[in-house]
Amino acid sequence: MKDLNGKVCLVTGGTRGIGRAITLALAGAGADVLFSYQHSKEQAEELCKLIASQGVRSRAYQANAASSEEIQTMVKAALTEFGPISILVNSAGITRDKSFVKMTKAMWDEVLGVNLDGLFTTTQAVLPAMLEQNWGRVINIASIIGQMGNFGQANYAVSKGGMIAFTKSLAREVARRGVTVNAVSPGFIQTDMLKDVPASSLEQVKAMTPVGRLGQPEEVADAVTFLAGPRAGYITGQVLAVNGGMYM
Repeated sequence: MKDLNGKVCLVTGGTRGIGRAITLALAGAGADVLFSYQHSKEQAEELCKLIASQGVRSRAYQANAASSEEIQTMVKAALTEFGPISILVNSAGITRDKSFVKMTKAMWDEVLGVNLDGLFTTTQAVLPAMLEQNWGRVINIASIIGQMGNFGQANYAVSKGGMIAFTKSLAREVARRGVTVNAVSPGFIQTDMLKDVPASSLEQVKAMTPVGRLGQPEEVADAVTFLAGPRAGYITGQVLAVNGGMYM
């Protein structure tokens, strides 16, 4: 169903893994989809072509989520060309894993800079237009790690746990203005982020997951697309887990 016809979406970190699946799913639902990327211009151009084949508009913006200046420049350009952004998906995120006693302050700052500072800057830049039109969706891509923790990922867990707290707080502030704020919390999803995880470790993950397998990016994207649509207007401040039952 083309539930999102006429809507303009912005997806941060939209060219790879879960972000890419979300970008394609929103386009498939009829939205014009803008997305940010940091490194691969070729991947971004390829994705724009795929989106265009679905009959909607798209644009790729190169921006580092940790750079307030680059994010603000991107949003200003998007608003000028496409008008108000109705749906924001904060998907950009990185990991810098190390046991806490060996973790450097630089590793801590880098993860929080992208995962939390980027969330702050992008949301604050996009939100006023949503409030003005009394309709909007903010969807934050959290993680099971932010709910249950994980060895060697204190920085990542803090960033995703903070994202969940931010989701609940902002939801209370803007609910009466027609804007919903929710988080989608993926479990272990089959993406490039798992490429360096040993096969034996992935088998352990599957054994700990009631459904017995890894998730697919499209399954996360489907949850996001539902929350972005008109039928999710009475859902706000929630954390929708897409984790195969690994954490309940």
